[in-house]
Amino acid sequence: MPGFKKISKGGNIMKPESLYAKLALRAIEEKIKTGNKLKFEDFKKEVEDETWSKDVENLQAGAFVSLYNKEELRGCIGTIEPLEVHVGEEIIRNALEAAFFDPRFVPVEKKELDQLSISVDVLKEQELVETIDDLDPRKYGVVVEHEGKRGLLLPELEGVDTPDKQLDIAAKKAGIMEGEKMKVYRFEVLRYQ
Repeated sequence: MPGFKKISKGGNIMKPESLYAKLALRAIEEKIKTGNKLKFEDFKKEVEDETWSKDVENLQAGAFVSLYNKEELRGCIGTIEPLEVHVGEEIIRNALEAAFFDPRFVPVEKKELDQLSISVDVLKEQELVETIDDLDPRKYGVVVEHEGKRGLLLPELEGVDTPDKQLDIAAKKAGIMEGEKMKVYRFEVLRYQ
C-alpha cells in the first residue's frame, strides 16, 4: 500500500494537533502503559471541549487511523462503515488495531510513543460512480466491490495520481482480478493530524 503524504516537515515529527489525532494517540498510550482500553468518557474529561465531544458523540462514520514513525508508515487500519456507537469509539478501536494488529508490522512499543505521528481520516458517505471521469484521487477515496470482495483506497496517497492507478490498487487489495466487473464507490474524507 503506498504511504500517505508525509505529515512532518524538515524531518521534525509533528505531534497531533487535532483532538481526533490526540484521541488516537491517547488510546495507544493507555493500552501500552496500563494494558487497558481508553474510555472516551475519560478522554472527554482530559480535553474539556464540550462542543467537540458532542460533535463526536453525534457522528457515526467509518474512520482510518494511520501511524507513522519517522515519516514511515507504521500501521493503518480502518472501517469503511461504522462499527461503534460514535466516531470517537471508532477512532479508539482503529487506533488500537493499527498499533497492535496491522499484520504488516510488529506491535508498537512504549519506546516508540514519542516518535509516532498520527493521521485520522473520517469517511463521508459513499456515492456510486458511473464512470471513471467521476473519480479524482486527490479528492476522493474509492471502494471497489465484486462478489463479496471489497477493497478501499484513501484519497491523497503519495504516488497515486490517476483514477486508473487508484482503482488498480484498490482492486488488488480486494483480490479482484483484472477484467472482473466491479462496483465502484467514491467518498471524501475529513483528515485530522
